[in-house]
Amino acid sequence: MKTELEKMIAGEMYHQTPELLEVRFKTRDLLYEYNRCHPRDIATRSRLLKEMFHSVGEKYFIELPFHVDYGFNVTIGENFFANNNLTLLDVCPITIGDDVLLAPNVGIYTAGHALDPQLRKVTGGEFGQPVVIGNNVWVGANVSILPGVTIGDDTVIGAGSVVTKDIPAGVLAAGNPCRVIRDFDQRDRETYYRDLAIPQAYLDQLAD
Repeated sequence: MKTELEKMIAGEMYHQTPELLEVRFKTRDLLYEYNRCHPRDIATRSRLLKEMFHSVGEKYFIELPFHVDYGFNVTIGENFFANNNLTLLDVCPITIGDDVLLAPNVGIYTAGHALDPQLRKVTGGEFGQPVVIGNNVWVGANVSILPGVTIGDDTVIGAGSVVTKDIPAGVLAAGNPCRVIRDFDQRDRETYYRDLAIPQAYLDQLAD
């Protein structure tokens, strides 16, 4: 017989229990300390994130404030940055690759409830589906990434998007629901924003 914790991690319907509440409380203890750290106390913040997460790369930074449900379901790669108000609801695994940038107010949600109103009311059952974000992804401000989504390498998600389904690699995607806008092309190698040209010094670095 599976425990409710095992059901939760496996993506099956589960119910809240004192065991799950205690796991969340232990994470809340770490979050309480994290969100009250002095902004310059990078060492303490790094230590606390290591304690919360399943694993992290060598370089990672999450601005204050920050929220995560369980923590042990979160895997983060190398060279990760998240801006203010990141929310991770990790009832199922959240896997984030290398060189990922998250703008302010990004929410990554693996948690869900039954759509049928009677089932939701009578059973109170919950479920989760994992989220995967590839390498070198930039997620814009106020983006919501919903359960079961995979975002491919080198993709950019525009600000305000609600990502309800998988997004392929190497594209600009935006909207509600989020959809592919276009592939990247030569203009992106020549300009960094609208018609603003990339400085030659940066192009020289790329050529090295």
